[in-house]
Order: sequence, then C-alpha cells, then structure tokens
Amino acid sequence: MNSANYMEAAEQDLLHTYHRYPIIWESGKGVYLYDTKGGKYLDFAAGIAVCALGYGNEEYNQALKTQVDQLIHTSNLYYNKPIIKAAELVKKASGMDRVFFTNSGTEAIEGAIKAAKKYAYIRDGHTDHEIIAMKNSFHGRSLGALSVTGNRHYQEPFEPLLGGIRFAEFNNLESVISQINEKTCAILFETIQGEGGVYPAKQEFIEGIAALCNEKDILLILDEIQCGMGRSGMMFAWQNYGVKPDIMAVAKALGCGVPVGAFLMTERVAEKSLVPGDHGTTYGGNPFVGAAICKVLEIMEREHITEHVAEVSGYLWDRLEELKAKHTCITDHRGMGLIQGLQMTVPVGEVSKKALQKGLVLITAGTDVIRFVPPLVIEKEHVDEMFGILDKVLSDMEA
Repeated sequence: MNSANYMEAAEQDLLHTYHRYPIIWESGKGVYLYDTKGGKYLDFAAGIAVCALGYGNEEYNQALKTQVDQLIHTSNLYYNKPIIKAAELVKKASGMDRVFFTNSGTEAIEGAIKAAKKYAYIRDGHTDHEIIAMKNSFHGRSLGALSVTGNRHYQEPFEPLLGGIRFAEFNNLESVISQINEKTCAILFETIQGEGGVYPAKQEFIEGIAALCNEKDILLILDEIQCGMGRSGMMFAWQNYGVKPDIMAVAKALGCGVPVGAFLMTERVAEKSLVPGDHGTTYGGNPFVGAAICKVLEIMEREHITEHVAEVSGYLWDRLEELKAKHTCITDHRGMGLIQGLQMTVPVGEVSKKALQKGLVLITAGTDVIRFVPPLVIEKEHVDEMFGILDKVLSDMEA
C-alpha cells in the first residue's frame, strides 16, 4: 500500500481520537525523523518529550534486544533483576525512597492520588479527604487523572468525576491557601505546566506550598511526567528549586520510547500508605522496561546529559528571543531548559503544519503556544536549523 492507503486504513480501523498529520514515520536517526517517502525532518517534539536520547541510539537499542532474548515479562508476583536495578538508579537520581513502576504517566498520577488518600486515611481514619490541584493543568485522561486536570473542556463530557478536588490558580500562593481546609490531604501540580502553555512554577510559589505542606501535614505531589528526566537542566525540575516533594510522578523520557512511568515517595509516606492489596499492575516494572530504564539513566549520567541541556537550552533561549524580537506575532516566551514555549497571535496549528511541510516537527501547547521539547541531545547547529525554518514560516504568515 502507498501512504494514502495506509492512512485511509488507519481512519477506518482506529478510533478517531486524534487529528493526525498526514505523514507516516518510518525511521529515525539522531534528532531526525524520516517518512515513508524518504523525507527528512528535524524533530523538536521528541514524541511529546519522550525520546530524550533521540533515535537509533545503538547502545539503548542493544540493551532492549538483549533483554528480549532473555525475558520480557513475569508479573509482579516475582522479582526480576532489571527492575530492581532500575529502582536503585531512579532513587539515586531523585533522592526519593520508594518507587512503584507503572505503564504510563496517567497511571503514575492515579497511584500518587491513591497513596495520598491512603496516607490521610491511616493518619485520621477519615475517607472524605480533598486534593488541591491547579487550573490550566494536565495530568492525564483516565477518570482519576482527569479529575485533577484543571481544564473544563477535557472534563465536562465525563462527569461526574472524582469528588473532593479543589482548583487553585497556579503560581498564586494566596489562591492555594484559600482552598485549604481540614480535609486537605495533598496539593498536586506540574513543576512546569506543559500542555497548559509551558509555565514554570515560581520560586516563591513552590517554596510557599512546601512550607504549607510541612506545617499542616499535607502531601506535596509534583507531576514531573513531561518536565522531568533532565529536560529542565536538572534530572527533575523540582531540583532547580531546592524543594523536595513527598510524592512524584514521572514517565515519558524514563523509558525513552518504551511505555513506562513511575510514582515515587519518601519513606515517611511509604510507611503509612499503600500496602499489599492496595495497588497493583500486571505489566508495570517487567524486565523489558527495567532494562530500558537502566540504560537510559546510565547513558544520561555518563554523557552528562543534564549539563548538556543546561548549555544548549541557553542557546535555544537566545535564538527564540531573537525570533520574538523579529516577529510581532510572538507575544511571550517562557520555559526552562529544553521545555520552552512561544505564545503567538497567529494560529499555532497552522504554524506547526507549515513547519512540518518544511521539514521541522513542532507541537503546540494550549491554544496559542508553540512548544519546544526536542531530544535532549540536540546541538546548537540544530537550534540554528530550527530557527531558519520557523523564521521563514512566520515571515510567510505575517506577509
């Protein structure tokens, strides 16, 4: 079949929950993707912040091939060596004490919610606890994760959702304080809001929340699914602020393409929350994903990926500032590390579409932001290449 036939088959067979771009990826190498027609594209999306090591990393690929030949799955009724090693490495990178491996970021959020509720239940025996989440947030599309996602557009068709959720304004400490009551058991937010438009937490906001949580025995849950795993210039974005969460959710680049997530917690929370029978997963933490996690973290440490991100992200910031100064359609520039965004007055969906036609993969965030989440291994030359294409696209749209 040709490309058109493949896409037609997909539209007939797959549930129509995505408006896909008319392109079929066939392979990838480094920071470039190739379609079935041989077209080459610079990737500044990384599979939505997943492919941190880019494509075709031989060391990573070989680790997966080796594990496939040994053992893929056994279930959590037994131990397996790769996931035990993966747990050790994730704990070392995060400074957290306990980890539960899931199949996705959404499931990591579900587990984090359950752990917080169980912690509060053991503390006082009540079952009516509440969680404070943030407006403009995104945590996933399962009913639990959707319940703490502060976007009515996503929520409304699926109500009633999980009860006991209050929403506050992100980066507004007084707004959070106004929502706290005797039932509050946790405060949950993304350290850097991604889907909502690329908004990093302010230092005084995250410090203020942490102080409130310590004072009132409220658990701080940070969603690092998109902004974690080196993307901010630190392994986890909260490490830039000097504030440690009680529970953290991570996924995406944790497996660099292999579907895996995790929620981690301190020993204090682990001792007084989930016990056998409270939570589980058939696939989560199997030997295959364990091998992926181990190799990802090994490469990131050896290749000093966070230091590289800190360096190249500064160059990306400067070049995006140049674009902002040049094009009146760009109204704001924000972000941290290699998760940055440009807010625009022109339709960002059209910007993404036209960029793709010129060989550049970009994705959007919210309704008016172009989001830059490239592989963490990009170099300055790739930033320059992106700049040239996007500059041309915006010039044509403003003409």
